[in-house]
Amino acid sequence: MEQPNLKIFFSALPEHLYSGITAHDSLVKSMRLHAESFPELEQIDIALIGLTENRGSGDNQGVSGAADAIRQKLYKLKRCPTGTLRIADLGNLISGHDLDETNLRIREVCSMLMNQNILPLLLGGSHDLSYGQYQAYEDLEKLVSVVHVDALLDLEDSPEQPANLRHVHQLLVHEPNYLFNYSLLAYQSYLVDPSAMAMLERLYFEAHRLGNLRRDIREAEPLVREADLLSFDITAIKAPDAPGNAQAQPFGLTGEEACQLCWYAGLNEKLSSISFFEYNPELDDARRTTASVVATMIWYFIEGYYNRKQEVSFAGNDYQRFIVTMPAEPSTLTFYKSRRSEKWWMEVPHPNDDVSRYGRNFMVPCSYNDYLMAVQGEMPERWINTYNKLI
Repeated sequence: MEQPNLKIFFSALPEHLYSGITAHDSLVKSMRLHAESFPELEQIDIALIGLTENRGSGDNQGVSGAADAIRQKLYKLKRCPTGTLRIADLGNLISGHDLDETNLRIREVCSMLMNQNILPLLLGGSHDLSYGQYQAYEDLEKLVSVVHVDALLDLEDSPEQPANLRHVHQLLVHEPNYLFNYSLLAYQSYLVDPSAMAMLERLYFEAHRLGNLRRDIREAEPLVREADLLSFDITAIKAPDAPGNAQAQPFGLTGEEACQLCWYAGLNEKLSSISFFEYNPELDDARRTTASVVATMIWYFIEGYYNRKQEVSFAGNDYQRFIVTMPAEPSTLTFYKSRRSEKWWMEVPHPNDDVSRYGRNFMVPCSYNDYLMAVQGEMPERWINTYNKLI
């Protein structure tokens, strides 16, 4: 689709966001901005999209001002030390006449960008807008893995509940169904209905408690590496580090851990869109601490993106292959370790030889601990869940 068709979705950035930044090494100096004219998208890798929609936000209405508040912090950060950055800020998406139309616009814009191999980075608004982000994958005709980082599981199905508490239910019942895997990271058990967790388990989807992630944040890397789409709800970050949220919790990820997850997401060559929701600047402190945290998370995502290793093939000498004999069926498990990045994968056979449909899920990201578990004769849960979804 031609570039002018994309321009009509956006309003230009207010001049005060960038005009006073003079440092030549600031991140904004390496970006193309929608200021007086819409930026050219040739040779652009990442496109920032501000969202001002708040009709699905329940009691967190101030999310409409999040995008510009984050930009004020992000633009002033130093450029990433990774060579040439090819980033555009398209401005704020003009909301539709209702919430469904806004999601439709998000879908159309993200789809256009991804078709040009440009990664959409959404910031601002409420978490239900990730539904529009997910719908953008429908035209790809491939199964999609989704990762949400959130303290809660937004699985309500009553229309009386605000949209930001219902969007996961929308995602799970969406037709046509092209969802291969859903993973919820950093949820807090006392905020989530056990029956909702049981439903995810029956679908062979994954949910990982905050305490398990914090025990060793590196174990989250394979989970993030499997994602096509990652959506980050600021509610997952503890209130002292991110007070700007109506649902801010006393416990949660630290700002540093949130940045680590974003760096993993940037490194993930499979990831083609990312979003940051539920920041409310009206509830932030005087220093806009939450805006600084989110801006830094985006900075680490960008740094990770420009450090991708292009690990797309398991042929050749770039990988070590390990075959583990198991005490029961399957008789063996096959693991791969990258010599370049030291990341691990395990091979899951297709029960029905349906390689055309499940081709990109054949190799499942895993950790060294999954390999050690197999060596001890135990079947990794990640292997079991993947195999059952393939049946």
